[in-house]
Amino acid sequence: MSDVTRRQALKMGAAGAGGALLPVPWTAMARADSVAPPQVLAANDLALWYDRSAGTDWLRALPIGNGRLGAMVFGNVDAERLQLNEDTVWAGGPHDPSNTRGLAALPEIRRLVFANQWTQAQNLINQNMLGNPVGQLAYQTVGNLRLTFPSGTASQYNRQLDLTTAITSVSYVLNGVRYQREVFASAPDQVIAMRLTADRTGSISFTATFDSPQRTTVSSPDGSTIGLDGVSGNQEGVTGAVRFLALASAVVSGGSVTSSAGTLRVTNANSVTLLISIGSSYVNYRNVGGDYQGIARRHLTAARGVAYDQLRARHVSDYQALFGRVNLDLGRTAAADQPTDVRISQHNNVNDPQFSALLFQFGRYLLISSSRPGTQPANLQGIWNDSLTPAWDSKYTINANLPMNYWPANTTNLSECHAPVFDMIRDLAVSGARTAQVQYGAGGWVTHHNTDAWRATSVVDGAFWGMWQTGGAWLATLIWDHYLFTGDVEFLRANYPAMKGAAQFFLDTLVTEPTLGYLVTNPSNSPEIGHHADASVCAGPTMDNQILRDLFDGCARASEILNVDSTFRAQVRATRDRLAPNRIGSRGNIMEWLYDWTETERTHRHISHLYGLAPSNQITRRGTPQLFEAARRTLEIRGDDGTGWSLAWKINFWARMEEGNRAHDLIRFLATPARLAPNMFDLHPPFQIDGNFGATAGVAEMLLQSHAGELHLLPALPAAWPTGQVSGLRARGGYTVGVAWSSGQATEILVRPDRAGTVRLRSRLFTGNHSVVDVADGSVPRTTRLATDLVEVTVQAGRTYRVTPSGGGTTPTLEQSFTNVSTTNDTNTGAGNFDGNGATLSAQALAQAGVTPGATVSRNGVNFRWPNVAPGGADNAIASGQSISVTGTGRTLGFLATGTYGAVSGTGTVVYADGTRQSFTLSTPDWYGGPHSGGTAAVVMQYQNRPGNQRVTTPACVYYVGVALQNKAVARVELPNISARPAAGVPTMHVFAIAIGA
Repeated sequence: MSDVTRRQALKMGAAGAGGALLPVPWTAMARADSVAPPQVLAANDLALWYDRSAGTDWLRALPIGNGRLGAMVFGNVDAERLQLNEDTVWAGGPHDPSNTRGLAALPEIRRLVFANQWTQAQNLINQNMLGNPVGQLAYQTVGNLRLTFPSGTASQYNRQLDLTTAITSVSYVLNGVRYQREVFASAPDQVIAMRLTADRTGSISFTATFDSPQRTTVSSPDGSTIGLDGVSGNQEGVTGAVRFLALASAVVSGGSVTSSAGTLRVTNANSVTLLISIGSSYVNYRNVGGDYQGIARRHLTAARGVAYDQLRARHVSDYQALFGRVNLDLGRTAAADQPTDVRISQHNNVNDPQFSALLFQFGRYLLISSSRPGTQPANLQGIWNDSLTPAWDSKYTINANLPMNYWPANTTNLSECHAPVFDMIRDLAVSGARTAQVQYGAGGWVTHHNTDAWRATSVVDGAFWGMWQTGGAWLATLIWDHYLFTGDVEFLRANYPAMKGAAQFFLDTLVTEPTLGYLVTNPSNSPEIGHHADASVCAGPTMDNQILRDLFDGCARASEILNVDSTFRAQVRATRDRLAPNRIGSRGNIMEWLYDWTETERTHRHISHLYGLAPSNQITRRGTPQLFEAARRTLEIRGDDGTGWSLAWKINFWARMEEGNRAHDLIRFLATPARLAPNMFDLHPPFQIDGNFGATAGVAEMLLQSHAGELHLLPALPAAWPTGQVSGLRARGGYTVGVAWSSGQATEILVRPDRAGTVRLRSRLFTGNHSVVDVADGSVPRTTRLATDLVEVTVQAGRTYRVTPSGGGTTPTLEQSFTNVSTTNDTNTGAGNFDGNGATLSAQALAQAGVTPGATVSRNGVNFRWPNVAPGGADNAIASGQSISVTGTGRTLGFLATGTYGAVSGTGTVVYADGTRQSFTLSTPDWYGGPHSGGTAAVVMQYQNRPGNQRVTTPACVYYVGVALQNKAVARVELPNISARPAAGVPTMHVFAIAIGA
């Protein structure tokens, strides 16, 4: 687009209103007695479906793609349109946008920023730092394939996109004949395939032609093929240099096919397979000399030699290998019996939990369809664009869009789809090194707030938006996060140089802020928002500091894993420590800048200074509670309204706040005609795909979080999803996770680790009775309780562990209520194992007495459960004043306990559900040499363990103690404060089990 148009688009976008870019408002009315078609029900409602064609509305057409090729399928009866894209067809060609005037102007720009002369600094940036050209270049359409059929009035019309097969189809009856078409984009065969059938022989006739807004010529290469040969558009003074060839060829059964002068004609066929192949001359950002004609012809020729059923089967198998990894069921209501556009239109007024599952899986579908190994990354519109001048050029906006596009890649088990981003980062590390050198005099590499197919890295669009230094740094943090999910050391080794280069740039360019003394970026901005009138440029905005902390931490840890660059590692860590910390402002909010300035637009769509909350982990509920509350205040100040992608980011924010209902509110705000098109494309407005990807990531975050060193199951489950299940989600550390829940409570957790070690699991399920077992053999892994709802489990690679409630109650078991419950083995004689002086009641000895983990021990009418833990740690719980949730109604409160270093006793309290309290004395004899008089022996063993694993046959006892209750509901029991900690030579009470009996 022209510079004037570009600036207008930026200003309208910055205002969050869109102005002339707003689509025509749309609505859809509910259909009486509507029922989802059988094909949709067969796909478990994972399909977009409609009872009307798209007509001429691109936002009603349905997207298909194989990562490289994309099409929007309109499904019209008499004039079908496939709008076509190939992911390397971009305006312009290779060029170096770096501005050689930048370095000389940089000292004065920095001086002006530090002097609070921000608009003067912006003027100087606009004069000296903007790239050449000042804008970047647009992703462009290839054109259209149009099929013209005999006209008529159709009935029984149905159109759908099946997300489980990645096939879009249309069916209708015309003149008594049922016609069907299905279209898919095959990754294995690199073609778009359309199959046309009818239930009456000889009924299929149509003509097909290409057209395009590009500079093209049409042809008929042979008697069944048409071609479109073109070149991408000129833009910003850069000549279009990407050549492309689109071919469409018909294979018919019955009837005839001819091609002449660019028109394909099929007459009276029984069935038709139409194959579309597109080749591009784009090799990489520096080379556009590829054999585009040969590419198009090779793929077409190969596909023509394969039967349609085989093409289809290969496509479905390839796609389902990715899509089928994650299943999400949130329940179904009658709302799902309405067409998809109706569901969007009425979503805020009906109960439709399945729509959230559809939105989640639609985002996964779009990522698989627009980003595959070897392709370009998904851009601002994925790969779907019908224009030469799309909004914001449909390129890569790094200050939100590009990272957001890939938020669901790791969590929703689409690791392979992430690969194009890392290819791009390696390109940017080269092109960005030139910009770093000539505009900053620095080593390493830099990328600002946008890039394109030509890997442009300079400041673009104007200082207010474009003077943001940390685009490349944010992208580089994706490398480390991806490694956390995969544990792939070779991936880390291959991409570590790009991480190091991104960090090196800032080691060379950070400067000392003269008043506060922190190392800061200068000039930069907090993306797209002003801190004073007409001024966004500043030094050291909060988002920059957060990104650089992640980058420096990732580089340091990667260098340790790879055993390289110890000096560099020390340097990044020292530099990290000189960055400004996250700080709380006068409104109780996270400060967006170094100083407590007030944003010029309170409800601005960007909330960049909460990057530390999501996607980063610098602000967490339990790790940084004050900052966590300040993040909440920041979200309240900004409000819930926003563009589509902004709402999607807020879903993730509120999920991290562990507020499921608020996160679900944001899903509701997103699922409206103002923010979703009829085909479910996210609207900024206009269409921006990052809202789709961000929403998918947000749903995943509501169900599973792993950013805080633990797997948090159902951390933000909303009331709107009371029952459901999910499987196949991925967590940092290399875990595949599933969860089922009912009435808002987890009923099963499944965890499969990639590698051996320990995993921390947090869930409300752990506050009640539960069991953890290895699914393969039913064995019980070692489990340590760390907090009321947090346990640590020792796991082996490749095995699946199941957690379920047990005992039919919600009372925490002993091992859930204490941090030091275990059972010693014959090699563990340290402090905390009874007297700490080297003697223990080992698991082996207990087993000889009939007591094993999880076993029931009965005494005086009270049934106890022995702690279900693996041996190897401290023997049991130490009574030190804990308040234990022991619930139930009965006449006896029973303990299995014993003392060390003589008899021990102390005062405990029973707290009843009605608030009344009852004190009691808990007293037990010493364990050694029992049974002792005055104590009721519960478990008597014949030997114990000694230092050096000396087994000595000596009597030892665990005692039963009973306390009479008032036969009313008990809420909790407060134990005596007998012993502060396990230690040698200290009188201690060891508690093995607590229960209420008759």
